[in-house]
Amino acid sequence: MDADPATTDDVDPATATAATAATDDVDVDDVAETIAAIGPRLRALRLGRGLTLDALATATGISVSTLSRLESGHRRPTLDLLIPLARAHRVALDHLIAAPATGDPRVHLQPRRRDTGSVLVPLTQYPGRVQVFKQVLAPREPRLVSHAGYEWLYVLAGDLRLLLGDRAFTLRPGEAAEFDTAEPHWFGPAGPDAVEILHLYGPHGDQAVLRTATAP
Repeated sequence: MDADPATTDDVDPATATAATAATDDVDVDDVAETIAAIGPRLRALRLGRGLTLDALATATGISVSTLSRLESGHRRPTLDLLIPLARAHRVALDHLIAAPATGDPRVHLQPRRRDTGSVLVPLTQYPGRVQVFKQVLAPREPRLVSHAGYEWLYVLAGDLRLLLGDRAFTLRPGEAAEFDTAEPHWFGPAGPDAVEILHLYGPHGDQAVLRTATAP
């Protein structure tokens, strides 16, 4: 079994059609409320990124007047407007349509257990961006894999063995590593006991560099 989330089907992509499809039993008031919330959400995203309407218009090709009307609720949001906005803000389309509830900030985690005894806990919900997992890896045979992307590993408990091509490393609790997943790699327990890690995976272009303190 490969521990890399990128090589499994563990995270199902969120589709725009699932987020926007209307069925006969959907309450009209709920639909109207959802649409009405899109404008303020767009404005909050733009202001949070420090963008002016002019800058966003340049990035999306949508006119300033249309953007202003969308944010104020005077223009009905459509897919041809929301898709370029989602790309410009680098968020999933369903995040614009129905953001997570703000009343309860807790994330309800759903561990996924493997036949090998390993456990994977997704900590983020939007595919296509950097994904974060907590993993408990049980001992298993090394098997090098390679795929597009970039990964970061942080050891919480136990010792982690990391293979990168013909190189081998052992990471202790509190140590981290980052690497391009195009290079053949494998990671798992360094000994007979399980290892617990935080695992970040992202596509190229979403590389978060791990920084260390500068020595005085």
